[in-house]
Parts: sequence; C-alpha cells; structure tokens
Amino acid sequence: MIEDKWFTVQQIDGKTYAISEYGHWEKVHSFLLLGTEKAVLIDTGLGIDSIKRITDQLTDLPIRVLTTHVHSDHIGSHGEFDALYVHEEEEDWLINGIKGLSIDIIRKNIGRDITIPPPSTFNPETFTPFQGKPTGLLKDGDKIELGERTLAVLHTPGHSPGHICLFDQAAGYLFTGDLLYDETPVYAFYPTTNPIELAASWERIARLNGVRKIYGSHNTLGLDPLLLQEVKKAAHYLREQNLLKFGTGIHQFNGFSVQF
Repeated sequence: MIEDKWFTVQQIDGKTYAISEYGHWEKVHSFLLLGTEKAVLIDTGLGIDSIKRITDQLTDLPIRVLTTHVHSDHIGSHGEFDALYVHEEEEDWLINGIKGLSIDIIRKNIGRDITIPPPSTFNPETFTPFQGKPTGLLKDGDKIELGERTLAVLHTPGHSPGHICLFDQAAGYLFTGDLLYDETPVYAFYPTTNPIELAASWERIARLNGVRKIYGSHNTLGLDPLLLQEVKKAAHYLREQNLLKFGTGIHQFNGFSVQF
C-alpha cells in the first residue's frame, strides 16, 4: 500500500491501478495498466505534484503515456515521461497549446478549492500546461500491446476533437476519460466541444460488448456498466428534443449529467 501526501493509489486488480488526486476539486484519476512487457499510463493528472514518484513505486516496466485528451488536468505530468501518445486531432494542442481555454482560466481552475496542502513547488499563478511533441499519434482502431494485455483505442470526440476512450476487453474495463463520469456534469460547453459528436460518442460506447466496469477520469471510481444504457437513452432524448447545442444548460439523467 502506497502512502502519499498528494496522490491516493487504489489497486483495481493485480495489474491495474488508479492514481487519484482527491485533494483537488476535480478529483482527477489517472490509470496505470501493466502488461508483461510494457505499462501504460492513461493521462498524467493535474501536474500539481509528480506522478512519476508513484509510478516508479508500482512498476519497473517501460511506460507509455496514452492521452485521453489534451486538457490541462490530464497532461500535467507529461513532461516526466519519454513516450507520449495523443490522438492525431490534438497533436497541435500538445505541441502549441490547448485551444479554447485561456491561461487565466486554466490557472484559476487548477488553483481553486484545494483541500489538502499541495507541494511547495506548486504555484497556480505561474502554472503552465505541458507543451511538447508527442512520440506517436493514435487513431481509432489502434491496438496497444502491453504483453498478454491489449488495449483498443476508440476515437470518441465531443468533449474535445481528439478525445479517446481505451477498452481493455479481456478485463472488461472501459476508460472513458471525460466522455463519461458521474457526480459533476460532463462538460460540453467549451468553444472546442461539440454536443452532437458527444452524443454520437456516447452511443458508440453504449454498443460495446463485454464492459464490466467504467472508469471515468473524475469522481466515482468504477461505475456500473448499466450506466451505458442510460447514456444511450440520454443521447436519443437530447437529439429528439433538439437540445444538442450550446446554451441549453445542464441536463440530469439517471447516474450522470451533461452541460451544454
């Protein structure tokens, strides 16, 4: 059991870990998945503290970072790793900066409502999201081989243009990034979000077979796959009621909500 002043480590199974930042209002989760030859880190968190301090304690395997999307709370510790992968639609965001969100908004969001002491190295007034060239690009249908473990890449735009989900079909784990989580609304009101694409991406993941647990990047860790049927109903309802557009507000469904 790892005890850490900033991160909470929870073991999902013998080769899967959630690394969570519960001291911040966003309650961000990153996920470390181990194979026999390689490891994958799904996102690198807020960047308030060093996530590599945790991954170094969990594995000696070479780590590939797979980015669900290029928002600051998912790429915070990218600079600590050598192998960075992102969907081709957001390569430019990773290199040249996040589109649609000003640095003032990013700094305000990362610095507010922190409930445990952050490290002395963290200063929200000077915080700057990671920028750098990825090692490689991801596209829909890619298979990531870890050695006796395979992840499928699903391009699921809507929250952002290059958003991806990752599906470990053998284990039944669906990692949904910011496409789906509970407690707080899924955000789809930024200039770079797309409500219509978001609903289509919900319908896509609802069609997947073999999902046993849903792991979103915020809030509750490990959601029941029955939520996918609610997601499917929500997409249909929002489309039929002509609500898939900016400015229609927060829509609450059974187990989750969305804000346009």
